[in-house]
Amino acid sequence: MKHIITADKAKAEKLVKQAEGLVRKVSTMIGGGAYCPEIIQQTHAAIGLLRSAEHALLKGHLYHCVEHKIHENKEQTAEELLRIYDLK
Repeated sequence: MKHIITADKAKAEKLVKQAEGLVRKVSTMIGGGAYCPEIIQQTHAAIGLLRSAEHALLKGHLYHCVEHKIHENKEQTAEELLRIYDLK
């Protein structure tokens, strides 16, 4: 199955790039001796962006990929979803 760039993947990519910038900023803040609560606030922001990216990817996967894969191999698709949700 060919993987295509959906709007959800494009959104996720944008969010990951924003998180990447924040992680660089956190590293600079730590190296520069910034106040710990300010660093923590930035780490929370980066984690939030990554969670949003994960949500966008999962949404895209459910709406686009799973729809096709379930017809090809139902058991494999179910196992994949269980791994994603850390249920198995």
